[in-house]
Amino acid sequence: MNKESKMKKKGEKYVFGVCKVGEKGQIVIPKQARDVFDIKPGDSLLLLGDTEKGMAIVKTEIFSDVADEILGGQAK
Repeated sequence: MNKESKMKKKGEKYVFGVCKVGEKGQIVIPKQARDVFDIKPGDSLLLLGDTEKGMAIVKTEIFSDVADEILGGQAK
């Protein structure tokens, strides 16, 4: 099994490194994270937050898939 296929195993957890927040509030997602989660320029990401647990970033298409499941394929 090569490194790339091993990295995409379901349920794997990763530490990708540290991101610094720039003056405009922007961060750069590390290349390894972009590769593992197939994030490309122009993709839309949803930022979720919980004041006790922290933040999570998910691709909006994943969130749409969950909404489709909940609504029986009716979400648009």
